[in-house]
Amino acid sequence: MEARTTMSTTTAPGAVVADVYDQLHRAILRGEFQPNERLIELELAQQYTVGRAAIRTALARLEQDGLVEREPNRGARVRAISAAEAVETIEARAVLEGLAARYAARNATDVDIADLRAIVGEMEARLAEGDLLGISAGNARLHARLLQIANNATVTRLIEHLQAQHIRAQFPLILVPGRPARSVAEHRAIVEAVAARDPVAAEAAMLDHRLHTVQTLRSLAEARGFDRLVASE
Repeated sequence: MEARTTMSTTTAPGAVVADVYDQLHRAILRGEFQPNERLIELELAQQYTVGRAAIRTALARLEQDGLVEREPNRGARVRAISAAEAVETIEARAVLEGLAARYAARNATDVDIADLRAIVGEMEARLAEGDLLGISAGNARLHARLLQIANNATVTRLIEHLQAQHIRAQFPLILVPGRPARSVAEHRAIVEAVAARDPVAAEAAMLDHRLHTVQTLRSLAEARGFDRLVASE
């Protein structure tokens, strides 16, 4: 776990809350706190060197984001999501990311296309090495770069909100046999559609990618009987 930022006692209260909220938000999404793990105010206050009031306010914001749930007399914990909710989230993202891919195909410059091809090329290299974490990291970079190229503030904001509710950790889909190769091929198809500056094909390729993600999640949930499943692709 990376070192926490020590906040000065002279920092404005609002800035302290915003900073600890950002750190907790990132830590949960990175899987440093596991689904259903209790978030104890006193321990967090010591860990982040802030007052309990700042932690309490940050946890309230994280609850609004859907990352944390609080129960009377039991405190806060990282919220786990059901397989059904994970599927709904991915399906909603599919529509938005399809639109982002459409915009990216319209906006992409030669430099943008070179960047996208470099990222997917790196993902292919990581696949050849069996580096699943490297593939996952490339996946995140590629989707972020597509959003940047799309330059649609509304779509970006909505996708970021859905990502905030989509907690990584328990069963990353990238670990499902056969999924890494298929995922990398799907990302290559998205990139080449954007490179061709074909908005319709780019949107279709993104929707196809997310459809297969949903199918993988459903198959995994049914095969193993998970009723609290987190996907991270």
